[in-house]
Amino acid sequence: MVVRPTINVYPLENYTFGSKEPRREKDASVAERLHRMKDTYATEGMRTSVDGILLVQQHKHPHVLLLQIGNSFFKLPGGRLKPGEDEVAGLKRKLSSKLSPEGSALKQEWEIGECAEIWWRPHFETNMYPYVPPHISKPKECKKLFLVPLPEKCFFAVPKNLKLLAVPLFELYDNVQRYGPVISSIPQQLSRFNLNMVN
Repeated sequence: MVVRPTINVYPLENYTFGSKEPRREKDASVAERLHRMKDTYATEGMRTSVDGILLVQQHKHPHVLLLQIGNSFFKLPGGRLKPGEDEVAGLKRKLSSKLSPEGSALKQEWEIGECAEIWWRPHFETNMYPYVPPHISKPKECKKLFLVPLPEKCFFAVPKNLKLLAVPLFELYDNVQRYGPVISSIPQQLSRFNLNMVN
């Protein structure tokens, strides 16, 4: 019998949510982001990005925390690593930038769990795959998703131009149209874990 690793998932009401100064998005559109990625690729090579999967529960059902930009764009908290930056240190830096109060005693010490997914961008296009297509020798981006176990209680501070939403797994499952292939695949990846719903 396979023993599944256990993740404790605490109720959403355990957490306090505040706001902080807006964080300017570097790109106004996906097209601009891909264009900037192309420019950066010429000098730095393949882009490496890291995102965090943060789980909470409501009514004993697991939810993933997503950032919403505008009306219809959702992303996991995280972002691009600096050249040569360690993945775990980089994800902690990104999570603090996106979700921690600035210069406060309430600042969260992030714990980074195991890597749950790896995605590849073969070209400077929106499509990403959970594998490198065989004819691609130089992928343009590697994105890793890490589980980020939350403590029983903590304080989040979200930039005013973003919304932090708790989205149930059943809403994400197979919903590529709304959330894209990466986020909509999270329920399948979490199936290898035992999610312990803590009261």
